[in-house]
Amino acid sequence: MAEWFGSTVVATGRLPLFCFFVAFVSGFLLIRMSVRMIRAGVRWWPGNLRPGGLHIHHVVFGVALMMVGGVAALLITDRQGPAVAAAAALFGLGAALVLDEFALILHLRDVYWTEQGRASVDAVFVAVALTGLLLTGFRPFGWEWVQSAGPGGGWQAGAQAGLLTLTLVNLVGSVVSLLKGKIWTGLTGVFVPAISVVAAVRLAVPGSPWARWRYPAGSAKLAQAVRRDLRLRRPLIKAKIRVQELIAGRHDLEPPSAPRPGPAPGDPPGEAPVLSRAV
Repeated sequence: MAEWFGSTVVATGRLPLFCFFVAFVSGFLLIRMSVRMIRAGVRWWPGNLRPGGLHIHHVVFGVALMMVGGVAALLITDRQGPAVAAAAALFGLGAALVLDEFALILHLRDVYWTEQGRASVDAVFVAVALTGLLLTGFRPFGWEWVQSAGPGGGWQAGAQAGLLTLTLVNLVGSVVSLLKGKIWTGLTGVFVPAISVVAAVRLAVPGSPWARWRYPAGSAKLAQAVRRDLRLRRPLIKAKIRVQELIAGRHDLEPPSAPRPGPAPGDPPGEAPVLSRAV
């Protein structure tokens, strides 16, 4: 095991990335265990940190750890020693705490245990998958060409131009796939060519930015996209949610209501504006 670790991780310069990955996964599992214990009301487990009644979310500690680890990594000149590995681990731990509250940052509300809070778990899963691919040696398509590109002539220049074109086409396919709501195929296509291009030419997910822009209400494309979503994508989402709930807990609370605005200038004293509600 030690020999494999030395040849696969240390000798290839992936020790900082390995430390980041381990700290990230461990930090996410530990913080999820903590918040589930708090939610279950376990008496002997420390509760939320509320000095003076102010709830300090763990994203605050995550940002601090990321700053310390990131700045330390910039200052350390030995890129293979234990010091940069420790800095990478600090950065990974902080990133786990931040992404675990990604939904809080996105919605600017505490939606941790609501349906909207699943966005945090999705963000963590994406980060784990991408880091795992990088750790096992996968690199974005065209990365080797970017690293070794140099002046050349004849067939070498033609080959470089062809590879550059393929890389750009693959990148455009990944962007279109993401806009069509196909997160996993779009990200996987960055590493494996052609996957994102195939996903880009297929129908978009209903509710995605592409569907809102290109599929008018009542159109045949929208109806077909909805049918395909119900038949193929929804069962996969249900399976994914079951796995997420096993790891991260159930997101079953009602989202908090938006704060009601105060009276506008010129309103009679003691009267608040009436909020319109769509039927």
